[in-house]
Amino acid sequence: MIAIENLTKRFEGRTVLDRVSVKFQRGKVSAIVGASGCGKSTLLRCINGLERFDEGRIVVGELEVGPATLQRIRLDVGMVFQQYGLFSHMSALANVMEAPLHVRHLSKSAARERAVALLEKVGLSHRREAFPRELSGGEQQRVAIARALAMEPKALLLDEPTAALDPERKAEVVKVLESLAKEGTTMVIVTHEPSVVRGIADHAVVLKSGRVAAEGAPAEVLR
Repeated sequence: MIAIENLTKRFEGRTVLDRVSVKFQRGKVSAIVGASGCGKSTLLRCINGLERFDEGRIVVGELEVGPATLQRIRLDVGMVFQQYGLFSHMSALANVMEAPLHVRHLSKSAARERAVALLEKVGLSHRREAFPRELSGGEQQRVAIARALAMEPKALLLDEPTAALDPERKAEVVKVLESLAKEGTTMVIVTHEPSVVRGIADHAVVLKSGRVAAEGAPAEVLR
């Protein structure tokens, strides 16, 4: 479980998150929605320490987010960015293998076996030797999801995973997310897509001007 209590974040005197309190349950999919600039992505980045916050606390599992725990939390919480962030000089397979090799210290054969299985899982076994420049946006995002899963995280944070994609590519990524949801993967997804909220999420949170404006079942929140 991820518990956020009275979280406040300011940028140059402007309050971006204003005493936000919310919980994301293990094994559930939570969607964070709201207008641009309401603090959605900032909230997500605070969870794994990409942004420092000014007040409040965040607890991930049994660990409170802070300088002494960031490394352990980042091992347990994977992050998928809107702009993919793949290494351009590496194939899809090498991108997925990289962190298990150098962070988890898996053997090359074990890391490769895991990467091959994950690329198959996201429907890209036939593209594993392709470089990012040879992949569509949807394919790159699916590689990014496989790369995050390669670390076997306890939770997955996704920041607008379909925002930069055309409708066909969005459908590819949503299909992968649906599959992960059915497997019980804990996910927190920042999104503008009603289809993602209705079709995948168990729980929805609406942010407005840095505060929680609504929270509950996705259908009720959207209505």
